[in-house]
Amino acid sequence: MTTSNSRAAGLLHLRDRALKRGDPVPLPLTMASIYLSPGDSSDTIEYGRFGNPTWHAVEDMLGHLEDAPCIAFPSGMAAIAATFFALLKAGDRMLLPADGYHTTRAVAERLKAFGVDFDTRPTASFLDGGFAGYRLVFVETPANPGLDICDITAAADAIHAAGGLFIVDNTTMTPLGQRPLDLGADIVVAADTKAPNGHSDALFGHVASRDPEIIEAVRKWRVTAGSIPSPFDAWLVHRGLETLDMRFERMCNTAELIAPRLKAHRAVRSLRYPGLPEDPSYNLARVQMERFGFLISFVLDSEEKAERFIDGCALMHSATSFGGVHTTAERRDKRGDAVPGGFVRLAVGCEPAEELWKAIEESLDRL
Repeated sequence: MTTSNSRAAGLLHLRDRALKRGDPVPLPLTMASIYLSPGDSSDTIEYGRFGNPTWHAVEDMLGHLEDAPCIAFPSGMAAIAATFFALLKAGDRMLLPADGYHTTRAVAERLKAFGVDFDTRPTASFLDGGFAGYRLVFVETPANPGLDICDITAAADAIHAAGGLFIVDNTTMTPLGQRPLDLGADIVVAADTKAPNGHSDALFGHVASRDPEIIEAVRKWRVTAGSIPSPFDAWLVHRGLETLDMRFERMCNTAELIAPRLKAHRAVRSLRYPGLPEDPSYNLARVQMERFGFLISFVLDSEEKAERFIDGCALMHSATSFGGVHTTAERRDKRGDAVPGGFVRLAVGCEPAEELWKAIEESLDRL
């Protein structure tokens, strides 16, 4: 069985098989829209919308981590939209999480104009009601930002029995923290903007599947629609992926240390983290996830206190997104999530754990 350590070790040496004497060991950046293609060029890159050596290298890395073919996109939402447009047709119906990333539902809303409808369910009770009549079922687990969890294996079995396709958004966990394809999902989508890139300086996403027909349909959609990644962004993500294992381990270790301390602080009203034994998702997370992640969600008394806490922490940035080397936090109701005004999503970064906790505790104490 391939372990996360062996996947991480192999990741750093994927280019070795193609290197020859005098070649650069780091990935070169290829900025090109045209390629020399005399005669029959069906086996080469002909044009920048069809391919690029830099994003092909990133697809190889992501494919190595997913143990599946991957198609790269300019953002996580571009990857999600590609699966919808490539796999759905007028008259189809899909099921989405009611508490996952809200932009996924916004894309689905636009698809109504093309004859595709959708329903929603809470992640925690996602299996309730069955999956009959759904061409495509999409879940984000852990859900962002509430961190509820769906049983991927049980959902996959039920969805397949009903004749549907199952997509899992694995953005919050990465392939090092959770492996939806191994658990029965047909497709994984993710925003590599987050931890895989890790430096908050590029947008990127991918689709992974072990079904050749799905991969071919998504690839054709990318070529036709032109939803291609920038070579420079791909180069940045390639560089970020080389340190994902180290960063992800540190972020998860720090989150596991900080979460129980946060929960015990007098200013915190409620807290969700799948790694706490008392969390309602703990037993499932222990079986389904390889790590518990670096996101922690908790509630303070008010919107005003949440803003004061974030702004007053010396080692935290008030910013959306997550997965970068810097610890970030934000009050999620201002992003349209159905959460209390004092709800904070904390994304643990790579700062030394005890120093980060000291800064968090000092800011909470001042409330």
